[in-house]
Amino acid sequence: MKRNNLLKHLRLNGCYLKREGASHSLWCNPQTGHSEAVPRHTEIPNRLAKKICKALSIKKIE
Repeated sequence: MKRNNLLKHLRLNGCYLKREGASHSLWCNPQTGHSEAVPRHTEIPNRLAKKICKALSIKKIE
């Protein structure tokens, strides 16, 4: 999965970028307070994308 598609999905579900790290971006869900690191690779494995969505308590990306 392309990183841009995952970030768009996170934004549409109410998440926001909390801060940028050296190799990851930290995204936060304000409704639950959960945070999750998203790697800066252009391709993110589907399994990792599903894990990120689950950790942020949002619906899984199709």
